[in-house]
Amino acid sequence: MIGIYGGSFNPIHNGHIALARQFLQTVGLDEVWFVVSPQNPFKVNDSLLDDDKRLQLVQQALQDEPQMSACDVEFHLPKPSYMWNTLQQLSATHPDKEFMLLIGGDNWTSFSRWYHANDILDHYPIAVYPRRDDPIDASTLPPNVQCLHADLLDISSTDIRQRIATGQPFRHLVPPRVYRTIIKEKLYL
Repeated sequence: MIGIYGGSFNPIHNGHIALARQFLQTVGLDEVWFVVSPQNPFKVNDSLLDDDKRLQLVQQALQDEPQMSACDVEFHLPKPSYMWNTLQQLSATHPDKEFMLLIGGDNWTSFSRWYHANDILDHYPIAVYPRRDDPIDASTLPPNVQCLHADLLDISSTDIRQRIATGQPFRHLVPPRVYRTIIKEKLYL
């Protein structure tokens, strides 16, 4: 089973990778694919780094993670990026693989507003990781949705971008290769 972990990854950080490791261990996934999203239908982000650059940062971050890989499937789909379309494309392209959607508690609370939410529920298992502000009552989840009780790391891409813009330290929040690329290429300045 492959976990589909979608996001802007603007930039990818240590919290993303730590969470993927917990999904691999706790849910028993074979792999986690980080699906870099060019346009989230629920977010307007003026500081979104170029798609290819974010993909490159994810690839760099995952070089030493054999069970994790970057995925650009949404770059080739209509925008905005709807997860139903992404999952359908992945299933068509990889008919021999099974996919599980990995989402945060914030996404679960708004899941009913997602494009084809019921179709996703009917066709794909989902693992939800709670966030501090979005606790999940596991007893209320549908049968094919499970709650991952993960260690919550208080790291956000927004905070990292603010740190970069204001000259504050952020090396400890991102993988070393990502840090070097951000510094070398003066990203997010």
